[in-house]
Amino acid sequence: MKQGQESFGKLWEKLEAERAGMRDYVANTQMLQFSTDKEGASTLLMKEPNNTVSQMGVSDLAHRQMAARLQIPFKYYEKMRVEQPALLDTNVNTWLHERPENRMVRTLFGNVRAILSDRYQRLDNLELAHRVLKVLKENPLWAVGSCEVTETFLYIKVVSDKLKAEVEPGDVVQAGFVVSNSEVGLGCVKIEPLIYRLVCSNGMIRQEMAHRKYHVGKRIDDFEFGAELYRDETIEQDNKTYFMKVEDILRGAVNEKLFENTVQSMRLAKLKQIPQDPVATVKLLGDSYRFTESETMLIGANYMRENDYTQYGLMNAVTRASQEIKDYNRATEFERIGGQLLDDIGFLLKDVDSRKVG
Repeated sequence: MKQGQESFGKLWEKLEAERAGMRDYVANTQMLQFSTDKEGASTLLMKEPNNTVSQMGVSDLAHRQMAARLQIPFKYYEKMRVEQPALLDTNVNTWLHERPENRMVRTLFGNVRAILSDRYQRLDNLELAHRVLKVLKENPLWAVGSCEVTETFLYIKVVSDKLKAEVEPGDVVQAGFVVSNSEVGLGCVKIEPLIYRLVCSNGMIRQEMAHRKYHVGKRIDDFEFGAELYRDETIEQDNKTYFMKVEDILRGAVNEKLFENTVQSMRLAKLKQIPQDPVATVKLLGDSYRFTESETMLIGANYMRENDYTQYGLMNAVTRASQEIKDYNRATEFERIGGQLLDDIGFLLKDVDSRKVG
């Protein structure tokens, strides 16, 4: 399992700092002005109700969201930003003002980190972490195995010392779950089952069994354009109701029956040989999941080092690779892909069958 923050306490400190530096606004796009300097650094100017103007930097993600909303192909958007920044400004400002709409502007430490719908429901990381902490205190045999907050996602990965089993003698796995959230519009609140393999510290996520809550709420009315948004009582109550539901889901997230079924699937995967040459198997896997060349090589090295050419071995080669990938978001995606490979390697076997027919 990929390691992030050194402790849950360190994660909490980082979330508190981000909460203190977070500001949210709803602005009509006619009130926004986009400007890019010769080095390609952009700022967004926003007129506030008192006629002052806020000047904010623009994150890479906000650039992508701006391009997508204005229907400017991102490759061309970036070309303009690097080679013709004045042309980019003309394009962006023209469409911001010609097609006015209300957008939520989320900022962090004075920089725009996301430009979202005015119906975006703010389910924030610190509140979610607070609910996880509350449930952890109720369950002393649960512990945070890994946690991190990136520019785009929060992850809290919990394992249970109470619920464990052997896939084969000496190969012990534990039950757990992953809580994740994106404050910038890239994903919903998710609670996903997790299997933690002790022998190699691999984590595998069963994403198809996840609880999901999308950030869609009521359109924000009765506000001054450009004014900072605070949480009114209605929003607080709506979020409180949802987070109480989250607590209930977390309390049942370590599910004995689901865990037993998953372990049985792992035992069966251990018996399912992959009849392909290992190099060909890894290449087809890399092509199917669009892994980079370095990612494919990493998986291949794990696969052949363990000398376990089964469905189980391939799954573990992928989840083991997640520990060596620098980016925590990408590493977590590898843990999810490991869960997919437990359920289905049909795309590998079809290739074998097609070559037999040929």
